[in-house]
Amino acid sequence: MAAGGGAARRCWRSSSGLARAVRGVCGSGRATAALRAEELAERLRKSEAQQREIPKDPTQRWLRELAGLSQHLQQVHPNVLAKILKERTVYQNEEIVVIDKPYGLPVHGGPGIKNCIADVLPILAKMLENMKADPLHLCHRLDKETTGVMVLARSKEAAEKIRLLFKTRQVEKIYWAIVLGDPDPIEGVVEIPIVEKEVQSHQSHYKMTLAPNYRVCPEDGKVVRIRKNRNAEGAVTRYRRLAAAAACSLLELQPITGVKHQIRVHLAYGLGCPILGDHKYSHWSKLAPQKLPELTLRRLKLEQSKARHLPLHLHAHRLCLPLGQPLDFVCKPPLFFQKTLRKLELDIPKD
Repeated sequence: MAAGGGAARRCWRSSSGLARAVRGVCGSGRATAALRAEELAERLRKSEAQQREIPKDPTQRWLRELAGLSQHLQQVHPNVLAKILKERTVYQNEEIVVIDKPYGLPVHGGPGIKNCIADVLPILAKMLENMKADPLHLCHRLDKETTGVMVLARSKEAAEKIRLLFKTRQVEKIYWAIVLGDPDPIEGVVEIPIVEKEVQSHQSHYKMTLAPNYRVCPEDGKVVRIRKNRNAEGAVTRYRRLAAAAACSLLELQPITGVKHQIRVHLAYGLGCPILGDHKYSHWSKLAPQKLPELTLRRLKLEQSKARHLPLHLHAHRLCLPLGQPLDFVCKPPLFFQKTLRKLELDIPKD
């Protein structure tokens, strides 16, 4: 009995020690986890404080504004977005409403998009007219990053009529773009079909690109006709240079056709003058920020590592709509566009 009792006491002392050791390890683990959580929370607080802090350097403030352009419109309530669009209304009558589209706002919804113009058209119609107003209708589209004149219709019939005017090329559209380089010649027409292709790289993605009907023969330098790509769409863009400075140019553009990303592709791949801030079409085989000339970086007071914050400098400046009598609409470039013009010393033409 005594021997058995001693063994039992030893076993109890052993298990008791093990329990204390386990509690010690667990307690230590909990303390470490709590410490890590506190460190993480402190880092988040510092990060949020830095984000709220307004940089003293003007260039850093400018970059902060540029980086937040798109994010802001995606975070607001749809009612707030509709109010913003109402305030940007430049013309309205019984058939149409014309707005000055802000930067970074998509026309249609899609993956990762919280707010878009199409979704707030019913709210905007009520704000402009009354609570019984029918939703407004889209007549054409602008890229998410493109700013400027955009036409909406008050009825389905008006929308169909305006879409037909766009389709039959009766609507005159004038864009402004700040581009890298100087087009040669400084005025002309780019007429090269465009097709969508998959880019084979470590990050496979799709891009629009040129699908020319001709090529230069390497043997004798002659231009020879090649087989037409069945998937390509005909695309025609008129352009002329308005100003040039700091290794950049301000171009006036008139797309005759309406192919997806037409202006961006014709400028980047047709003329070799990508739009400032067009990170998608400044390279072919990779997704990377645009590489800027040294002179441009100096004028913008920008480091190349910050170039990814530059927005697309493409603006729908003017639109002439032949509805009975011609209606001519003009929107000034957004503030960031005007600021870039001043920094690069590109003179804005007087209308």
